Amino acid sequence: MIEINHLSKRYGALTAVDDISFNVEAGQVLGFLGPNGAGKSTTMKMITGFLTPTSGSVRVCGHDVEAAPLAAKACMGYLPEGAPSYAEMTVRAFLDFIADIRRLSAGLRRARLDDVIQRLALESVMEQMIETLSKGFKRRVGLAQALLHDPRVLILDEPTDGLDPNQKHQVRTLINDMSKDKIIVISTHILEEVDAVCNRAIIIAGGRILADDTPEGLAARAPSGRLDDIFRQITLNTPGTDTDIPGKTPGAGRRDARESAHA
Repeated sequence: MIEINHLSKRYGALTAVDDISFNVEAGQVLGFLGPNGAGKSTTMKMITGFLTPTSGSVRVCGHDVEAAPLAAKACMGYLPEGAPSYAEMTVRAFLDFIADIRRLSAGLRRARLDDVIQRLALESVMEQMIETLSKGFKRRVGLAQALLHDPRVLILDEPTDGLDPNQKHQVRTLINDMSKDKIIVISTHILEEVDAVCNRAIIIAGGRILADDTPEGLAARAPSGRLDDIFRQITLNTPGTDTDIPGKTPGAGRRDARESAHA
């Protein structure tokens, strides 16, 4: 289980995440849905221990992420925004490196490498430098490292970003296949992603949770019965998001606040 209690993150005067609480249990695929600047990626980074919260706590598989970070991270796979990796490595060398970090035994290592390479169709690029790959292949390599140790919990930040329609379908099928016995949290602003793979959706805007329901339950709140309509209704002009300042370019409101906070 993931247990999030009164989690907040502030940067000076800017509150990026504002006192949010929720739990996620095995078998749930949670779509963490919000506009740009809503606090999605900040929350993902706090769940995975890459960012220290200002207040509140996160427990993953019974382990406090701050007090027992190694135990918590051992049961998690994380695909960060942008899928950063070591650009100068080949795909094979990078995945071998991740297997070393995860301390996979020799037998398990071979089986897990074969599994993720096949699932994500990486056979043709294993000897290529990561910096030479297309955006879509880089994303698939990022997914491979997140899945390599067969974690109980998957935290995926924009998992299909940069993928073509066929690749998106493959990744969504993979998520559906894994969802029966894992906890999966997907951060996204793509509504079709939530419809395709999630059985629960949280809408966040301005750093606050505004709705928590099944995708069908959320869609039913709109007269049209459409998820995109209820999303717009809930998030439009929410303070702190990209939609709250007329005439601003996306992200400008939160960037200006962050720059003021650090000035």
